[in-house]
Amino acid sequence: MEYQHLKVHAGPVTKVTLSRPELRNAMNGETLRSLTLVFREIATNPGVRVVVVTGGGKDFCAGADINWMKESGKLSPEEGKKDAALLSDMLKAVDECPVPVIVAAQGNVFGGGLGLVAACDVALLADDAKMSFSETRLGIMPAVISCWVLPKIGAVNARRWYLTGEVFGAKEAVHMGLAHEAVPAAELYAKADAIVANVLKCGPNAVRAAKALIPRLAPLGLHQRIGLTVDTLVRLRSSAEGQEGLAAFLEKRAPEWTR
Repeated sequence: MEYQHLKVHAGPVTKVTLSRPELRNAMNGETLRSLTLVFREIATNPGVRVVVVTGGGKDFCAGADINWMKESGKLSPEEGKKDAALLSDMLKAVDECPVPVIVAAQGNVFGGGLGLVAACDVALLADDAKMSFSETRLGIMPAVISCWVLPKIGAVNARRWYLTGEVFGAKEAVHMGLAHEAVPAAELYAKADAIVANVLKCGPNAVRAAKALIPRLAPLGLHQRIGLTVDTLVRLRSSAEGQEGLAAFLEKRAPEWTR
């Protein structure tokens, strides 16, 4: 299937590449719709075990396409809300993808590109990557992406980087919790592949269950957390996959899902 501004390699390890390098992979409505569609399709495919998101060309993503944003500003309030919701729909689809999503970002990662990084499960940056919440430099603000960015960086960091629009590096991004690792640019994709290999060593159903459990625990009280986690453990360890994993460990062999 053809997607606007994307290249998609489907399979157990699905690779999604932003492919608009002439505009530094800036995202417009078509890009956002395509990303949403891809991740919604992945969510219905039980054969997918992990997703890797990259950006083609020099930069991962320069944020929103400025021409698109300018035209969107001329819409009526009602139409403007629908247009702005394209970004939230995309980030929600990435965030709720039932399998791990690993992002490997290089070059410039600005605005909405940082929202995409924040929505992924594992975020890797080239050590020479440059980031900016550049929206305030354009007379707007990091609005929709804050739903995913703020839980990671917190208000303290947002007060610095949102309000100044300053460019910061990969080291700062890792320090504030926006990314997990900064690696030499030449090793970025190899590092992503290594993380993929580790995911593939894990039980597919166990990984999906673990990802689904994480957001469910936060709003619950202790009693409800205990109940949910006990029920989940009982279900998983009595499942065929759980029994195979435990047996493989005891028998000192590789579990069947790694073969």
